[in-house]
Amino acid sequence: MKKFVCDRMLGKLATWLRISGYDTVYIGDLNLNNKNKEDTFILRSFRDRVVLTRDRELFRRCLQEGREVIFVKSDVVLEQLRELEEKGIEFKIVMDRCSVCNGLLRKPTEEEISRVLKREGISEDLKERYELWYCERCDKLYWMGGHWKNMVKFLERVKSESKSEN
Repeated sequence: MKKFVCDRMLGKLATWLRISGYDTVYIGDLNLNNKNKEDTFILRSFRDRVVLTRDRELFRRCLQEGREVIFVKSDVVLEQLRELEEKGIEFKIVMDRCSVCNGLLRKPTEEEISRVLKREGISEDLKERYELWYCERCDKLYWMGGHWKNMVKFLERVKSESKSEN
C-alpha cells in the first residue's frame, strides 16, 4: 500500500487518506520551526512516500529530484479524492489509522474505554452498541456512529459523481 506525505494545503485530504488506511504524514502536524523551509523538508524527508501537493514549485522540485509526486489541482476535498481515485488510489473506510495523528488503531481495553468515555462525557452503553477502536497516541476512541454514516455517504458521492463524468 502506498504511503503519502501531504503539504500544508492538503490537511483534509490527509485525513481522508488516513480514514482509508493509508499511512499519511501531514506536514501541518509536524512542529517545524521554519514554515518557509517546509518544501525543502518534504523534499529531503519521507523518501519512501508519494508527495501530494498543491504547490507548483514543490511539484516542480520533486520532479527534478526524481521524487514520486502528485499535483492536486482542486482545493475542494471531494474533487481531490476524485483526482486521486483517477490515479488508482482507492478511498474506503477502514479502521486502521487514527484520522488525527496517523497512529495505528487497535481494540481498546476496558480501562481505556471507561477512561475515554468518562473524560468525553459519553454514556457507557456506547461499548455495548458499537465496535470500538483506540488510538494510543491520541487517547481517542472511534466507533461507527452517525458520523460514520455521513462519511460513507460522502464517499458514495465521490464514487457516483466520478462514474457519471466518465
